Amino acid sequence: MAYECMTLCLSHSPGIARDEQKVHGTRFREGMRLAREAVREFDPTLVIFFGCDHRRAYQDILPAFSVVYAAEGLGDLRSPTGPYNVPEQIAADLTAALLNEGFDVAITRKIALDHGFGQTMADILGSLDAVPTVPIFINCATPPLASPRRAAELGAAVGRFAANLDERVLFIGSGGLSHSPPTLALTTAGLSEEERRELSAKHREAAKDKIRPDWDEAFLERLGAQDNSWAFAVTQEFIDPAGVGANEVRTWLAAYLAGGKPLRRVAYEPVREWITGMGVAMSDYSPAKAVRPAGVSH
Repeated sequence: MAYECMTLCLSHSPGIARDEQKVHGTRFREGMRLAREAVREFDPTLVIFFGCDHRRAYQDILPAFSVVYAAEGLGDLRSPTGPYNVPEQIAADLTAALLNEGFDVAITRKIALDHGFGQTMADILGSLDAVPTVPIFINCATPPLASPRRAAELGAAVGRFAANLDERVLFIGSGGLSHSPPTLALTTAGLSEEERRELSAKHREAAKDKIRPDWDEAFLERLGAQDNSWAFAVTQEFIDPAGVGANEVRTWLAAYLAGGKPLRRVAYEPVREWITGMGVAMSDYSPAKAVRPAGVSH
């Protein structure tokens, strides 16, 4: 099997799970459906997932970047539980490669990851253990944060490592786009789930007005460029107008540089009820049937 890759970036939101009747986010949900179909056709043998945390998994020790060697789903906000299927040797080899390139990444030997990983895994792949997955945590919530440029550089290094694997690699970046959730905007401390609910309920209406569709549209347009050098010039000052939740686009930058391909916009919708500008963007890809020898499966 020759190396192939596909990149998928998309927003997540607890509002998706709360909206059981699927009243809101129609365009975004259609974008997710198209992404699921594309991923199914690509049929990845390995997922490298750039994700974030909402001050649940990482609190007392907070690395800027960490490669996860074993994980389960935390189950917060109706996100899935159960184990991830993490290929530990690939995770260890990736860590060694990143350290060799000058990235002082942390190792997380076991952790329960919140909806910043789990929601997207379930929505796109069906379950946490559907495909071997190496989660890479990027701190997007608790300052001080690594620069957007460093996240892009990390992604590029991950892409160089993956290019030497005989795998069909799906790079995922999950988070953003513009939003300013009260649990991140109004405190820098970890909260109990009850405290989170109270703070969110009190300030949710105000947060609905903090979506920046103009910013989101401009960012999505940039992702379609053939020349990705712009990603190394993204600054914190560029992100700030889109709210603290937009810090999560560090995961998009990392996945974008890892795959090295332009991303086309699949869907965008500012969903006020979810207080978030919801986007889906993905690269081109080669269907598995075009690259897998006859009779070979995984």
